[in-house]
Amino acid sequence: MSRPLERRFAQVDVFTAEPLRGNAVAVVFDAAGLSDAQMQDFARWTQLSETTFLLPPTTPAADYRLRIFTPAEELPFAGHPTLGSCHAWLEAGGAPRSGEVVQECGVGLVRIRRDGTRLAFAAPPLRRSGEVDEGTRAQIARALRVAPTELLATQWVDNGPGWVAAMLASADAVLALEPDYAAMQPLNLGVIGAQAPGHATAFEVRAFVPSLGVPEDPVTGSLNAGLAQWLIGAGLAPEHYVASQGARMGRAGRVHVELLGADLWVGGDSVTCIVGSLRL
Repeated sequence: MSRPLERRFAQVDVFTAEPLRGNAVAVVFDAAGLSDAQMQDFARWTQLSETTFLLPPTTPAADYRLRIFTPAEELPFAGHPTLGSCHAWLEAGGAPRSGEVVQECGVGLVRIRRDGTRLAFAAPPLRRSGEVDEGTRAQIARALRVAPTELLATQWVDNGPGWVAAMLASADAVLALEPDYAAMQPLNLGVIGAQAPGHATAFEVRAFVPSLGVPEDPVTGSLNAGLAQWLIGAGLAPEHYVASQGARMGRAGRVHVELLGADLWVGGDSVTCIVGSLRL
């Protein structure tokens, strides 16, 4: 029998400082030598929203290269895997070449900055933006089981995973949703609503991604990045706010958004929950 491949492993909870309240990502270190099939098989086995693999960079500007897999397919970019993988890389002794960490992934180079214990990534440019067509808007309403008039706005906010977004009248309306996942296919749909005045966060967010094998994602960095680019650009959100996500799943994710000059930063706390070895 051939000797199994063994790699260091960590599981990190992202967008929370309290274990088990954010969104977990499985991180495999030193993944050179693993095949695409092995990576996909392991991601399918973990059944987490995403599983990542740290590899040597192919460009001198990057500190490491990251491959990101859902249970169904590979993604060119995702937010909470970016922050969780960077957290694991730094915790394991990774040292950036400059003040910022530079991650290489499917969308190119992504900058990550450290602000105390919190990490934040610079939102990559949107691959698709603008209003959705009437057919897609009608599909969104059917998928969310709401009247079309309840959709205050709809917009493409795709930065890699294919996001389309809808705004509802309130956070309570977002939390009350009982989606029809069959009607949603093949959309990856994010929904946002404003919190009541005086709430600790500005918005409530939910993310539905049945096409990627994840009916609802607990806390979603890429979606929040796309939402912020849309909402801040349209004057529908301030340049600095905190969004909450995951309440319907028993989580308490907090996503910190800040526009600084030309850069939109999306960040949060991370905490390592599991360390060990992967054997394949």
